Amino acid sequence: MAPSLFTLSSPSSTFPSSSTTLKPFSSFSTKPTLSIHFVKRPISVSATADPPPQLQTFWQWLQDQGVVSAKSPVRPGMVPEGLGLIAKKNISRNEVVLEIPNRFWINQEAVAASEIGTVCSGLKPWVSVALFLIRERFRQDSQWRVYLDILPELTDSTVFWSEEELAEVQGTQLLSTTLGVKEYVQNEFLKVEEEIILPNKQLFPAPITSDDFFWAFGILRSRAFSRLRGQNLVLIPLADLINHSPNITTEDYAWEIKGAGLFSRDLLFSLRSPVSVKAGEQVLIQYDLDKSNAELALDYGFIESKSERNAYTLTLEISESDPFFGDKLDIAETNGLGETAYFDIVMGRPLPPALIPYLRLVALGGTDAFLLESIFRNTIWGHLDLPVSRANEELICRVICDACKSALSGYHTAIEEDEKLMEDENLDSRLKIAVGIRAGEKKVLQQIDEIFKGRESELDELEYYQERRLKDLGLVGEQGEIIFWETN
Repeated sequence: MAPSLFTLSSPSSTFPSSSTTLKPFSSFSTKPTLSIHFVKRPISVSATADPPPQLQTFWQWLQDQGVVSAKSPVRPGMVPEGLGLIAKKNISRNEVVLEIPNRFWINQEAVAASEIGTVCSGLKPWVSVALFLIRERFRQDSQWRVYLDILPELTDSTVFWSEEELAEVQGTQLLSTTLGVKEYVQNEFLKVEEEIILPNKQLFPAPITSDDFFWAFGILRSRAFSRLRGQNLVLIPLADLINHSPNITTEDYAWEIKGAGLFSRDLLFSLRSPVSVKAGEQVLIQYDLDKSNAELALDYGFIESKSERNAYTLTLEISESDPFFGDKLDIAETNGLGETAYFDIVMGRPLPPALIPYLRLVALGGTDAFLLESIFRNTIWGHLDLPVSRANEELICRVICDACKSALSGYHTAIEEDEKLMEDENLDSRLKIAVGIRAGEKKVLQQIDEIFKGRESELDELEYYQERRLKDLGLVGEQGEIIFWETN
C-alpha cells in the first residue's frame, strides 16, 4: 500500500476558453471535483393577461423594427419563471417561432462597432460584451434601452447568493465551484477596471462597480447563446426569453443560424419549437441535456428532480512524487488522458469506461511495476482494462471508499433531513436548490462507495494478470489447476 499517493484536495477553479453548451454563456467549463490524487407539463398562460409596460414597449419596438409582426406565432409574456414566450396559435413540432436578424444581436461585432470597440478589441469576448451591456445600461439614449429594461437585476444563480445562502451548500462541489467563479469574475473586473475603465473614463457615462460587472456576467451566463456557427457568444433579444423544460429530451432543431436570403449577406437566428404547443401555452426548449444540477444551479438558478441530473466529479492525479511518474504520464497521454483526469459520475449510470483503467495505472507499483516497462507500452491499457493484482485492486477500492467517506463527512445534513425538507412545498427557491444539490451529491457519493465496496468484496473471485498469463501459456487450466507436461 502507498497511502501517500492518495490525498483529498480542494478543486482549483479556472475559466478556460469556450466549450459547447446551448443557451448559457459557456466559457466556464470547470467542473466541481472530488480530487483524489492517486498519489413541466406545458404551463398554460392566460393570453389576455396584460404584460408590464416595459415588456409592451419592448414588443412594440420589435414590431416597429420589423423583427416581428401581428402574424408572429409567439409573443413575450409573464409566466411562472418570470418572462417567457407564449404561443399565439397552435404550433407544430419543429415549426419556426422566431427569426431574429443579426443587426439585433449583441455580440463582439456589436461591441466592435460601438464607441468602446477600439479599447475592447483585445479583451476576452465575454468581458467586452459585458462592458458593452453595462455601458448601454447607463445610457438613457441607448438603442438597446427597451431591451435592457426587461432584463432581470439578478437570478437565482449561486453566483448571486449571500454568505448565509451559500452556507446551505456547505461541503458540496457546487460551493467550491461558485466561489471559484466569483473569484475569477472579481479578478477580471479588477483587471479591466485598471486597464480599460479608469484610463478611458470619457467612454463610460458612469462609474462601473463590481456589482455591475457581476450583473453583466449573470446575464451572459444565463441568457447568451453559444455553439452557433461563427458565434462564440451572442445575446439574442426576444429569443433569450425562451425557458427550459425538463420534459423536452432533445436539443435538435431548436435553433440555428442561417442566411437571410439568396442575395443577402445578413444572417438570421432561427428558433424552432421542439414539440407541439397549444395556443396560450409557453414555448419551451431543452437548455442542455448534459448539464448536471450543479451546472444548472450555477448557470440559471434552478435544478431538476430527475436523478440523472445528479453528478459528482472524481479528479484523479498521477503524483509527481511517484517514482514511475514519467512512465505513467506517457501511458496516460497515449490513451487520451493526462497527469490529471476528471471523471463525471452520474446517478444511475455506469462508471466512465476509462475510470478503472486510470485508477489501476495510478496505483500501479511494487511487483506490478514490470507492466510499466517499454515492452508493454503498446498493450498495457488492455491489461489495465482487467484486474492487475489483488493488491492493486484492493488499493483502488479502499482509497475511493475512504475518499467518499471523507467527502460525505463534509455535509452538515443527512440525506434523510434533506428529503424531509424537500417535501415542503413552500420552501424558498434558493433553499430548494441547496437542498436538492447536497442531497443529489450525497446520493452519488453513496453510489460510488457501494460500487467499490462491492468490488472489494469480490477480490478473491477475480482473475488477475499473472493467472491470465499462465493460462495463455497453457500452464494453468480453466479451473486454476496446474498443468504438468509429461515427456515420452
